[in-house]
Amino acid sequence: MKYNSKINKNEVMRLASLSRINIDDSEVDLYINQLNKIVKYVSKLDELDLSSIEPLFHVLDETIIGRNDEVEPSLRTEELLSNAVNTVNNFYKVSQVIKGKKISK
Repeated sequence: MKYNSKINKNEVMRLASLSRINIDDSEVDLYINQLNKIVKYVSKLDELDLSSIEPLFHVLDETIIGRNDEVEPSLRTEELLSNAVNTVNNFYKVSQVIKGKKISK
């Protein structure tokens, strides 16, 4: 399969935004080049003949045995929240970790 460059400035900026990374305009070309090299390298996997390989859903050939979903007695809300530093309407209230808009309720 022929490799076609798919990473452009918009894609780099979108990835940077999703990753919460600030990229200067002077760095964009560097990232475009590096990401295109990575995509080209990984695209070599398309050349492999995997027709005789069965799909693998888990590294270990094991079956996950779950338990039945049954209602069991639980702690009362007051007991669960008794050691909480802050609570609001029977919920734990924690300090803001990610900067952005604060939701007030």
